[in-house]
Amino acid sequence: MSCLDRIPWWLAIAAVVTLGLAPFVPEPHVWEKLRMLAQGTLTRPIDMFDLAFHGAPGESLEDDQPTP
Repeated sequence: MSCLDRIPWWLAIAAVVTLGLAPFVPEPHVWEKLRMLAQGTLTRPIDMFDLAFHGAPGESLEDDQPTP
C-alpha cells in the first residue's frame, strides 16, 4: 500500500482544486499554462515548472484510480 492510498479522497480532491487552480483570479495557473503550451509560448523554465507544480496533484489523483 503506497502513501497515496492512505490519503482520503476528499483531501486529495481539495488539494487538486486549491493547488491546481490557485491563484483563481484573473485566470487559474493550470489553465494559463495549458493555453501557453497550446500556443507554443511556454518557453521559460519558470512557466514549465509552474505547469508541472500546479498539475502534479491532478496527475497523482489520476494515477491513483483503481485498474479493472
